[in-house]
Amino acid sequence: MRLKIVVHGAGSIGCYVGGAWLDAGLDLSFLGRAKIGDELAAHGLTLSDTDGWKATVSPERIRFGADPAMLAEADIVVLCVKSVATEAAAAQIAAHAKAGATVISFQNGISNAETLRRLLPAQAVVQGMVPYNVIHLGPGRWHRATWGDLTAEEGARIRALSERIGDRPGRLRLTDDMEGIAWGKLCYNLNNAINALSGTTILEELKQRDYRRVFAAAMREMLELLKIAGITPAKIGAVGPDRLPRVLGLPNLLFHHVALRKWKIDPKGRGSMADDFDAGRPTEVDWLNGEVVRFAERLGRAAPVNAAIVALVKEAEAGGRKQWSGAELRARVLGR
Repeated sequence: MRLKIVVHGAGSIGCYVGGAWLDAGLDLSFLGRAKIGDELAAHGLTLSDTDGWKATVSPERIRFGADPAMLAEADIVVLCVKSVATEAAAAQIAAHAKAGATVISFQNGISNAETLRRLLPAQAVVQGMVPYNVIHLGPGRWHRATWGDLTAEEGARIRALSERIGDRPGRLRLTDDMEGIAWGKLCYNLNNAINALSGTTILEELKQRDYRRVFAAAMREMLELLKIAGITPAKIGAVGPDRLPRVLGLPNLLFHHVALRKWKIDPKGRGSMADDFDAGRPTEVDWLNGEVVRFAERLGRAAPVNAAIVALVKEAEAGGRKQWSGAELRARVLGR
């Protein structure tokens, strides 16, 4: 059976993943804002990655709509909206998608899949994970700026989708440890807010030890909480969560030689929260560092490092200061 797919949320991740799957020959449509639809109609999709892959999907091959009624045709809904829009998207899916449709949450954070399962009892919700950062380079152009493969929970329909995509850009790996995968991804995503507050690219931020010290402290705080809860975060990148804080703390010269030379980080890459700052949009900090703060509260603990980062982002969202040097951020968050 040919699976019909609707990508709900045609932002950077949605356009890149959907475009890669279209290039693989899947039956796929986009649901998103009319502005993006106009861009794709005029320019199509041009995709690239750090490994040198490039693909172009012509405008006539792209089906795009802004009416959520198009969800009725979907066997699989690929949800790529920002976490702040999860409940609104769930209401659209509940109103239009058929019973038994599969909904894959390719969203940041830990709690979105749980929220979707509560709001979508008639659909099969699958938690997924996008490891990489995608940047919008210009009209119709999206570039994968970091590493990794899409991952989702095991299941018959998801396995059929994975096999259809094959071993190519946009490939989908399956796992029976989605909890570990999600927390492993969050280890890296704790840097999203730090990158936004740095006002620079991910690569330039990571070159500076003070920013890395804040990142490492936020991660150590989360790892201590996970240990208390008996949860083991999975290894997502080249360095596992247990070793990454130590690597981040290395002196600059050693870190540049040991880590940055091996990590494939595009010089233009920035975190999604930096784009939110630029656009004046609400950020996903409540689903990133905020997840750690809420997790600590459930355990009867505190997460002061991540709470301080959340507070700074909230201040920036309210019109406050958005850019901090590494030394300033370290002093504000770590008190030293």
